[in-house]
Amino acid sequence: MSRVAVLGLGIMGSGIARNLLAAGHDVAVWNRTREKAEAVAGARVATTPCEAATGAELVISCVSDDEASRAVWLGEHGALAGARKGAIVVEMGTLTPGWIYEWASKARELGLRPLDAPISGSRNQIAAREVTFFVGGDEADIEAARPVLAATSKGQYHCGRIGSGATMKLINNLVGSVQTAALAEGLVLAERCGLDMAKVTHVLSNGSCGSPFVRASVPRILARTYETHFAVRWMVKDLDYALAECARFGVQAPFGALARARYQAAADAGHADADLTAVAELVRKA
Repeated sequence: MSRVAVLGLGIMGSGIARNLLAAGHDVAVWNRTREKAEAVAGARVATTPCEAATGAELVISCVSDDEASRAVWLGEHGALAGARKGAIVVEMGTLTPGWIYEWASKARELGLRPLDAPISGSRNQIAAREVTFFVGGDEADIEAARPVLAATSKGQYHCGRIGSGATMKLINNLVGSVQTAALAEGLVLAERCGLDMAKVTHVLSNGSCGSPFVRASVPRILARTYETHFAVRWMVKDLDYALAECARFGVQAPFGALARARYQAAADAGHADADLTAVAELVRKA
C-alpha cells in the first residue's frame, strides 16, 4: 500500500482515485469544488493541495490546463510546498511541454521526482482500468511509480525524457481530432445516401479505417447521444496546445487547424460541454 494524493477530480481524476482505493492504497483527495472530493468514498478529503500532498509518497495532479496545473502545484497552499523530499510527483493533465519543463525543474529543486503521464482513454476506460499513460521522466522514477500507475491502467508507455509524455498526448489528440471530424462527415454522407448504417458501422469499425476510437465514436454519432467522454471545449484547448508546438517546430498543420475551427464552431453552437463526437451536428445542420 502507498500513500497517494490525487488533485483534481474530474472524470479521469475521480476514476483514478477510486481505482487506487479499490487496490488498497491510502488516498487523499482535493478538488476545487469540495463536493466532488466528498463523493469519492473512502478517501481522505483535504482542504488544499498542500494538505493532500503532505506525507504522500506519490502525488498526482489531473487538471484541465496549464493555468490550473500551475495553481495546484505552485499557487497559495500548492502541492509542491507540501510534498515530502523524495516523493514522486506526477502531472497527468494534457498540458504544454513548456509548462511541464518548468514544473519539473521546480520539483527537482525541492528534491522531488517528477513524471508527466497524460492519459489515453476516457470515461469507460478509466472505470475499467484500461487507460494508458504516456510517461516522460527518468526510468527509475517510472519503475518506482509503476505499482500505483498499474492499479488504474492497462499500461504505461515510457516516451522519453520529461515532457515527452505531454508531447505524445498532444500528437495523439491532434490525430484523433482530425479523425473524428472526418468520421462525422463520412457517417452523415452515408445517412444522406441511404446506406444500410449497420453495414456502414461494420465496415468503418472493422475495416482499414477501424480503431478502438472509431468503434467507440460511431455509435455515439449515429445515435446522436453525446454523453461527455471528452468534451468539445477540451479538444479546442488541446488543439491550441498542439498547434503551438507545430508552430514552434516549423510543422505545417492545415488539417489540425481546420479541425480546431470545426470544434470551435461546435462549441459556439452550444456543444462546448458535449462529447467531441457532437461535431457531427455541424455536418447535419450544414
